[in-house]
Amino acid sequence: MGYAVPSQRGTGIHQRLRSRAFVIEDDESHMIAFVSADIGMGSDLLKMRVIDGLNERIGEGIFSYDNVAISGTHTHSGPAGFLQYTIYQITSWGFVPETFDAFVEGIVESIVMAYKNMKPGKIFLAEGELEDSNINRSPTSYLLNPEEERARYDADTDKNMLLLKMVGEDGTDIGVLNWFAVHGTSMNNTNTLVSGDNKGYASYLLEKDHNKGKQPGMGPFVSAFASTNLGDVSPNTAGPKCIDTGLPCDGEHSSCNGRCENCIAFGPGTNGDMFESTEIIGRNQYEHAVELMEAANQEVTGPVDYRLSYLDMPKLEVALPDGSTTTLCRAALGYSFAAGTTDGPGMLNFTQGTTTGNPFWDKVRDVLSTPTEEEIACQAPKPILFNTGDMDRPYAWEPSTLPIQVLRVGSLFIAVPPSEFTTMAGRRLRNTLSDLVASSGMLKDGDTPHITIAGLSNSYSHYVTTYEEYQAQRYEAASTLYGPHTLTGYQQEFSRLVSDMAAGRKSASAPPPEDLSDVQITLGAPKVPFDRTPLKTSFGDVVDGGDVKNTYQRGEIASAVFHAANPRNNQRAQGTYLSVDLQATDGSWETVAVDGDWSTKFQWRAGPEDPLNIGISGLSQATLSWDIPSDAALGTYRLCYFGNNKKVSGEIGEFSGCSSEFAVTE
Repeated sequence: MGYAVPSQRGTGIHQRLRSRAFVIEDDESHMIAFVSADIGMGSDLLKMRVIDGLNERIGEGIFSYDNVAISGTHTHSGPAGFLQYTIYQITSWGFVPETFDAFVEGIVESIVMAYKNMKPGKIFLAEGELEDSNINRSPTSYLLNPEEERARYDADTDKNMLLLKMVGEDGTDIGVLNWFAVHGTSMNNTNTLVSGDNKGYASYLLEKDHNKGKQPGMGPFVSAFASTNLGDVSPNTAGPKCIDTGLPCDGEHSSCNGRCENCIAFGPGTNGDMFESTEIIGRNQYEHAVELMEAANQEVTGPVDYRLSYLDMPKLEVALPDGSTTTLCRAALGYSFAAGTTDGPGMLNFTQGTTTGNPFWDKVRDVLSTPTEEEIACQAPKPILFNTGDMDRPYAWEPSTLPIQVLRVGSLFIAVPPSEFTTMAGRRLRNTLSDLVASSGMLKDGDTPHITIAGLSNSYSHYVTTYEEYQAQRYEAASTLYGPHTLTGYQQEFSRLVSDMAAGRKSASAPPPEDLSDVQITLGAPKVPFDRTPLKTSFGDVVDGGDVKNTYQRGEIASAVFHAANPRNNQRAQGTYLSVDLQATDGSWETVAVDGDWSTKFQWRAGPEDPLNIGISGLSQATLSWDIPSDAALGTYRLCYFGNNKKVSGEIGEFSGCSSEFAVTE
């Protein structure tokens, strides 16, 4: 989910996706829950079901829409099909219940676990700049912001990481939550393995440090590397180039010879290797977080509070800086939306920076929905490619009602929008709220307000640029749904919530978005009919010629191929499809790695009779691989596969199988 490439269908797991929840309660029993989940973005339908699940598990009224925030890390290597609006379901062929249900269950479980494991403690805050881990992917748009505004900053991306360290009364570290601006696009659009991308890897490393001897996702210490104003921020720090010539791309349009497909940005890995790039950017964040943890000595004290309001975006009246007022636009996507970005370019003949329409594509657009003259004028200079605000077949293409939320923990105020703010858009929102908090009387004398943005939360509505950036109509501007004054509208409405918080009053709200679950369409992979293996073989058997070698050295990759069943039969939540086992001196086996570890890969492929690779034939194979770490213990190992097969009767069975033993030597 994220690149919108139809051919990017999942084939396995590199790292498991995690939901990381933090529940904070003050002395007055005011409570919030903040979730950073390894998913592409928030979803209003997802949050509805999460609140339902919490009411069932914990009881009514403890958690609500108001005091729960669900933020996506924005990995582009997670499953799609969990948002209820058409535009986000095109490449997943509709709504995907398996994805949606797994996300709901995982997020609910993480909040329940956090709630049940609450204990007295303290929160400490630290922040500091991290270099060599992000670049601006639309630098020409950034330069359109006023010179005097840009002069206040050292870079065209935010380098600051803001970190909260949570410590129990006994001094034990409970968890870490931080925000740093970088896209989850280190893994590019050719990847087909589930991955938490650079932020997922950073969390994995820090949790591994603190949860010694535990499998990934199992220990008591939780670390979340959450998303913030990452809209124009890329992890591909080697920058874009034309892959056909090796020359720089056209900077204004991010194209090569007038086309966007060959202008691609690469990460810092060797020759742009996406796995290595993910590891580098993730490790940079992890190491910086470790430094900030050690430096975190500013205790966060004070009340916990929260406000949430729904906004009917096309009807929102906005006061502009010149004293006039305007109304935001009905949702629409511009031509440059189809051009994609240098992290994942689009196709056909679209390029970024397009400010005029094309008669052919306008005709195509009009088949779906013809914008009115008023709508065209409202979105200008955006040439409308998809008039999504008026498109409702088979159901709404975009949300018109969006949630905004503010969470307070002492002097920390978290603005929670459903969008991707660009660097300067995020700075403006933070500055607006910082000035307001400082003058509100909410803080004690001498306290400094800390403002962060938890992006892509509770719903999703693409991007938010500044008014100046909007004029260039690069990808982020073309994806700013509600027109050029969207940011000003957000500044106004977030200020309203903070003012309500200062005054101790409830916040006015539009009605919540409609629940469209009853009309969702699913056209994707059909249900698994049944699984089977070739004659004279069983599930979990090693395929002839697919066994491990007798001996491997550290740094080599051990792999084995098994007769498999469709992994959709059982997602094995908090479990694993594979294990790497080390034999102890007494002959027993100890698991040293599972499918949530960075060193392993689980890859599934349907049989040759199934060219779409979706499991219709019932035959399939699973390849397990282990990239043997440099510090792996020498000894005897095996690779084991765990699966569930669907029988002709519909009953789900369980099986396992292991490779031959092999030695790891120096």
